[in-house]
Amino acid sequence: MRAIIAVLDSFGIGALPDADRFGDAGSNTFGRIAEGCAKSPRGPLQIPNLLALGLGRAAHEADPSFAELTNGPATGLYGAGRELSKGKDTPSGHWEMMGLPVEEDWGYFPKTVPTFPAALTEAVIREGRLPGILGDCHASGTEIIEALGEEHIRTGKPICYTSADSVYQIAAHETHFGLERLYELCHIVRTLVDPYRIGRVIARPFLGERVGDFKRTFNRHDYATPPYRPTVLDMAKAAERAVIGIGKIPDIFAHSGVTQEIRADGNDAIFSTTIAQTKAAPDGSIVFANFVDFDTLFGHRRNLFGYAGALEAFDTRIPELKAALRPDDLVIFTADHGCDPTWAGSDHTREHIPILAFGPKIATGSIGIRSTFADIGQSVVKHLGLAPMPVGTSFL
Repeated sequence: MRAIIAVLDSFGIGALPDADRFGDAGSNTFGRIAEGCAKSPRGPLQIPNLLALGLGRAAHEADPSFAELTNGPATGLYGAGRELSKGKDTPSGHWEMMGLPVEEDWGYFPKTVPTFPAALTEAVIREGRLPGILGDCHASGTEIIEALGEEHIRTGKPICYTSADSVYQIAAHETHFGLERLYELCHIVRTLVDPYRIGRVIARPFLGERVGDFKRTFNRHDYATPPYRPTVLDMAKAAERAVIGIGKIPDIFAHSGVTQEIRADGNDAIFSTTIAQTKAAPDGSIVFANFVDFDTLFGHRRNLFGYAGALEAFDTRIPELKAALRPDDLVIFTADHGCDPTWAGSDHTREHIPILAFGPKIATGSIGIRSTFADIGQSVVKHLGLAPMPVGTSFL
């Protein structure tokens, strides 16, 4: 009896009722992708396995304005989750699904230039022993590297920027600046931004020598503030269960509650690792993977057809995962927020998330619209025979 959780990072299925507060009313990551594909020469989105699990039905429940896409009777439980947390970022979504809603607002940097407080910038330069910083603004990560990459190489000043999320991001060249030096700088900045209630410091290493050649690498690291209360992962670890974090899961939880950390680069490698761990993980364990490419390569870059192709590639591997399951296993496919590739700007969108639960002995049918992502965590602890969490209602 294990629980396997796969987060399709940013795969929202329709705006939340409070999306207007975030400027996201009308957003729908899945709906816009399906709609865009159907109207294009490439043809309809081909995701038969996800549709068989009930994705189309769940999406229609979340946003009835989009047609219900189906592929025969549902082969699992399906529904949508609403977020209690006050953000639309990665830690908020992941923490809440593991039973820990973010009850207070994160700190955010204003949309001004400069965006960072002068005292913070002075401390970053002083403590990091830097000649200065570049950027100091809200920006798309790929665009700001193109704009400032050559100056960064020439001056040795790291590129520091933020977004609508609670983040302080630092881009630096892996060889000219140094990968380990970048990580060390992020550790320093993590401490410096704590008084500002910033959720994450993100290392964004890149390679290339000139404009047009710069490319971010897979050596990204997230330095998150630790969860303020125990999560499902902490409870499982305390009960001496294996908790296997794949991809950026350990970073998101500040390495709390994870007993084994496995890095994997890209969705396909993450899926292969997830299948391998599903085959090998001991009874009572949690296998928890984040499929980051949906967000970083396609959502933020507003690449609708790239996102569609990534969904289709994910879909083709679902039978492999099913074949690796044991009779009492539970699998949950979900997301942490939206990132509608047709939306203005490059930020996340405040959306419902899909909840698709399946396994050899898992029932089928609708679980409706859940009032919190924490229902996922509550279902996991029930399935594994752990003590219930203070937030959430099991759908099992």
